Amino acid sequence: MLLAIIIQEYIDRQDPRFGSGRRYRAKLVTGKRGAVAAEVERCSVIGVDILKQKGNAVDAAIASTLCTGVIDMFSSGIGGGGFMIVRVPRSCSKSEKKDGLKHCSTKTTIDFRETAPAGAYPTMYEGRPNAARWGGLAVGVPGELKGLEEAHKRWGRLPWHKLVEPSIKLAEGTWVSPELDKRLKLFGGKMLDDPDWSEVFVNQDRGTLLREGEKIKRTALAKTLKAVARNGSDVFYHGPIAESMVNKAQSMGGVLTTEDLANYQVEVRDVVEGQWYDRRVFTTPAPTSGPILLSLLQVTSGFKDWISRGAHDGLNVHRMIEAMKFGAAQRTRLGDPAFLKKKALKVIDKIPTLEEADRVRSRIDDNHTHPIEYYDPLYDIQSPHGTMHLSTVDEDGMAVALTSTVNLPFGSGVLDPITGVILNDEMDDSSTPGVPNAFGLYPSPYNYPEPGKRPLSSTSPAIVEEKNGRFLMAIGGSGGSRIHGSVAQVLFNLDWGMDLSAAIERPRFHHQLLPVEVSIESTAEEELIEELRKRGHLISMFDIDMAYAEVQAVMAKNTPGKHRSIVAASDSRKGGIAAAY
Repeated sequence: MLLAIIIQEYIDRQDPRFGSGRRYRAKLVTGKRGAVAAEVERCSVIGVDILKQKGNAVDAAIASTLCTGVIDMFSSGIGGGGFMIVRVPRSCSKSEKKDGLKHCSTKTTIDFRETAPAGAYPTMYEGRPNAARWGGLAVGVPGELKGLEEAHKRWGRLPWHKLVEPSIKLAEGTWVSPELDKRLKLFGGKMLDDPDWSEVFVNQDRGTLLREGEKIKRTALAKTLKAVARNGSDVFYHGPIAESMVNKAQSMGGVLTTEDLANYQVEVRDVVEGQWYDRRVFTTPAPTSGPILLSLLQVTSGFKDWISRGAHDGLNVHRMIEAMKFGAAQRTRLGDPAFLKKKALKVIDKIPTLEEADRVRSRIDDNHTHPIEYYDPLYDIQSPHGTMHLSTVDEDGMAVALTSTVNLPFGSGVLDPITGVILNDEMDDSSTPGVPNAFGLYPSPYNYPEPGKRPLSSTSPAIVEEKNGRFLMAIGGSGGSRIHGSVAQVLFNLDWGMDLSAAIERPRFHHQLLPVEVSIESTAEEELIEELRKRGHLISMFDIDMAYAEVQAVMAKNTPGKHRSIVAASDSRKGGIAAAY
């Protein structure tokens, strides 16, 4: 909610650059061997360059992720964390062949989510909610480098240093992108008077923030990345680099320690699986919102006329929003599995089941919406997005869906000038009793801060396979609480006959129970909006180009009798362009 208010205040200034017209062109790219869909075109190209050098999808994902953290540092970076799914093709077992599978694979989730420092406690933000968003106390233990390195150790093909080197060059000097220019205008005012930030983001001759097309140098970060390229992630979590980040966070009021960094571990987990018609969808488990994505897909696909009615039908859109509202209620029951009791874990396990989808669908009224209590959320109240995603696939069918974040734009607002690392504010994804976070999500008691706990995440990277096990798609998105709903809507649009780019570009709808309104992107059809009003929905509109949520996907075109081709698309809301070969 806070982020929405900040952006709306900027819209109200009526800057003609950010009017209702689309700022960027959408582009669907096609290849035969591999593709990368990142939110930055340069990073998509770097990923494909890695594939051309005989790297695989994991190598490409690592290089593209590091690149995005340098160019779109407001979204992600090595000071943050996230999740990925890796699909590795393999030979089918006899039992799998008997089940009709012709193409088999192993899917693995790597959880490199930030964790709460050892000094965290449940009520640490009571009376000071902004401390969870800005400053040292907002910083969680970053996990991105550990996660990328874990994937490389398991599946990487090219040497580690080759994957880091392109980002070193970018950190030594690149140009301010249109999206960075936009974010600086929105959020960069305080940088002018902060020497840590002004050294990088202010034109020293002019005394104003850098503008689109001007050179930006992140010299300190380049030095850090060189050390990482030579020695791996250990230099980030131990020694002078770790000490410098800790000293900076503590000087800004934080409780991060060198022991927190030294003790950080990634979690390698099984995926959760669901059905989307006759396709199999694999996504990340709690503490992500992957189970909610599966719920949305399975609830809606159970309507017999769901596909025939299509995207332009008011009843379909109403049903979708009602499924989102139930999903928002289900999300309040998610949390870090390591900190939940068996009863709570059983509830989470039930969310992505077909049985639960049938129950939710039976409670959706085609004629009207309902008050909040009808959806049974577990809010701890007395009364009723800086993230990035990329997808990769290689010629062997290995695929990666990876989402990483520093949470709010420019994270905690803490930049360590010695290492060049922008530290996350992921602790805002934890819950404070009685207080919503910056995305307007109300607190759940399952998500209060505790030492080592991973905060609840809205991310939902996914791999989709056809019935016979053949790779179909890697997909995911950014945008805080809007992520899983945005990913689901792209999948709906594909079933409604759109190509991948059109499916991503279509205006989206969002509901998270609180605030009590449907948030709709501009360019949505007025007749659909009126249909929602008739069913009792309150409506709020916003400019589609404000980039509240973005989706990146790669998809196989498995046409019988023809060679496989690959299509890829990055969301134009953020100026993304995919690459393929």
